[in-house]
Amino acid sequence: MAFVNYSSREINVKIVYYGPGLCGKTTNLRYLYDRAPDRLKGRMISLATETERTLFFDFLPMNLGKIKGFNVRFHLYTVPGQVFYGASRKLILKGVDGVVFVADSQALRLDANAESWEDLRRNLENYNLSIPPLPAVIQYNKRDAPDALPVPVIRKALGDPGLPEFESVAPDGIGVFEPLKHLARDVLNILRR
Repeated sequence: MAFVNYSSREINVKIVYYGPGLCGKTTNLRYLYDRAPDRLKGRMISLATETERTLFFDFLPMNLGKIKGFNVRFHLYTVPGQVFYGASRKLILKGVDGVVFVADSQALRLDANAESWEDLRRNLENYNLSIPPLPAVIQYNKRDAPDALPVPVIRKALGDPGLPEFESVAPDGIGVFEPLKHLARDVLNILRR
């Protein structure tokens, strides 16, 4: 699904951060954006709704190398997590190449995680996609919360998807880069094939 721009010699890859409202998707993207070198990133674009933002930026990580002479440009998106933004979430998934599912570790958010995971699955079906084979990882965010549930409890609520997992505290940058690096590697391996 990656878009190939022959004039700029770039392969454009779309990565979507998905999860329930206020789980840390925006915090992840802001942290990544703030640390990406200016010369390798585009502008951060924020499409604000009344209660949630959809963020987008693109960057060209030079350390990932080229594929058949083409640079790879990553476009990172967040989706609005609130239930009533279902149409927006579905639209943002169009053309997705990989998903970082951000689960909120707080006990009160367990059902919201499960509902968001199911919403992701249903929305991907609209594009004849499923996880797997679509590359995806799970990021268990807010691991520093006093009521953070054990990872196996959250994993079970998601139906034991069997995906690579990462624990994070996004505002501190703990576990923010690792999920993206792992997912980028999986996506690039598919592109190389």
